[in-house]
Amino acid sequence: MFANDEINLMCIYNTGTREGLITELTQMRGYLGAEETELLALTDSALGKLRNMSDAEYAEFDLFPDFEKEDEK
Repeated sequence: MFANDEINLMCIYNTGTREGLITELTQMRGYLGAEETELLALTDSALGKLRNMSDAEYAEFDLFPDFEKEDEK
């Protein structure tokens, strides 16, 4: 469901709740400049997926960064 980069981003801003994470990502997005297109797109994608899932689905979702996949690139 979530790409590795989305999971890593969500781990940074995770508050423990879906609504809290949405709030944090939305707030962070407001600080991004128009030139930060990749991070804007990544944030928007994660926010869209978070808004479309239920709190119960989020509770079952483990937010652990997977840096090994990043190292393989």
